[in-house]
Amino acid sequence: MDKIPGGTMVIPLVLGAVVGTTAPGFLEMGSFTTALFATPMPLMALVIFATGMQITPRSIGPVAGTTGAILLGKTIVPGLLIVGLGFLVGLDGLLGISIVAMLATFDNSNGGIWLAFTGKYGNKTDRGAYVASAVNDGPFFTMLFIGAAGLGSIPLDAFAAAIIPLVLGIIVGNIDHKWTEVMRPVPNIVIPFFAFGLGTGIDISAILTGGLTGIVLGLLVTPFTGGTTYLAYRFLLRRGPRSGIGFVAGTTAGNSIVTPAIIASADPRFEQYVDVATVQVATAVLISAITAPLVAAWFLKRNGALNNPDELEDTAEAVPGQYAPSALEAGADAAEATAPAANSDSAAARSEGPALGRRRREPDGS
Repeated sequence: MDKIPGGTMVIPLVLGAVVGTTAPGFLEMGSFTTALFATPMPLMALVIFATGMQITPRSIGPVAGTTGAILLGKTIVPGLLIVGLGFLVGLDGLLGISIVAMLATFDNSNGGIWLAFTGKYGNKTDRGAYVASAVNDGPFFTMLFIGAAGLGSIPLDAFAAAIIPLVLGIIVGNIDHKWTEVMRPVPNIVIPFFAFGLGTGIDISAILTGGLTGIVLGLLVTPFTGGTTYLAYRFLLRRGPRSGIGFVAGTTAGNSIVTPAIIASADPRFEQYVDVATVQVATAVLISAITAPLVAAWFLKRNGALNNPDELEDTAEAVPGQYAPSALEAGADAAEATAPAANSDSAAARSEGPALGRRRREPDGS
C-alpha cells in the first residue's frame, strides 16, 4: 500500500469494485457487514469533520498569504477555466472526460504529497500552507463552481449539508485544541474503509472504460494546475528560484474520488458520469502523485534550489512577523551579549590587580 502513491485510497477502491462486481450478495448481508463495506457516506463525513478540526488560526495565520496564492493557482483559476470550457462544450466535456471529472480532479490537491515534498525542500511557510489542501479538499469547490456557474442545479440545502461537517469541525477544533489532536489520525484510519465502500458501487467495465482517459487526465493535472500555482509562487509570492515548489500542488486529493457521486446526489443529471468519472479521478490521483514531485524537483534542480532552504534564506522573509536569525547572526549576537560581561570581568580584574598587589607588598613592608 505504501509503494503505490495514494495506495490507501486507490487499492481499497479497486478491491471494492471487484467485490461489488463479482459478489454483490456479500454487500447485502445486512447488519455490520453492510454498514462497514457498502455505506461509505458516514465515514466520508467523519473524514471531512476531522479535516475541519485541523483548520485553526494558529495553523493558517502565519501562512495566510502563501495559502491564498496556492488556492488561487491550484483551485480558483483552474476551476474558472473548466467552467468556461463547460459553457463551450457542455457537461460531456472532451475526450470522454466530463466537466465534473475535470473539476473533481483539478480543483483540489493532495496534502500528503505537499507535506512530504515541502518537508524536504520547502521552508516553514511552504509546510504551513498545507492548510490549502485542507480547504480545497472534498466536494465543496466543485459544488460551488457548478452551482454558481449554472452548469448544474445544486440546491442551497445540499451545499449546506455538504459543508456543515467541515464547519462544525472548525468550530470544535478551535474551542478545544485537545480534540484537534485526538482527531488528527482519523483520515488515515477511515479513508481505506470508505474507499472500499465507494468502490463497491463501481462496475469493473467502468475501470476499463475510464482507465485510459484517467491517465490522460492525470498527466494534465501537474502541468496545468501545478503550472498555475508555479506562476502564483513566482509572481505573487516572488519566491524566485524556489517557485518550482508550486508544481507539487499539481496533484489530486484522494478524497476527490467521491466528488462525482456527491455531485450526482445533489443533481441527478450528473449520475450518467459518476462511474467513469470516479475511475478517472482515481487514476489521476495515482498519476499526479508521481508526476508532481518529479516536475517540482526538476524545476528546483534547474534553478539550483534543490536543497534545504532553512540554510539559505531568512525565515523572516517567509513568515511575516517572525524572525529567526541565521547561525552567523546568532553567533554575532551571542558574542555581543557576552562582550559586556567580559569587559566587566576585565575591568574588575584591573581594579583588583592593584589591590592584590598592595596585599602582596604589605608583608614586605612590615
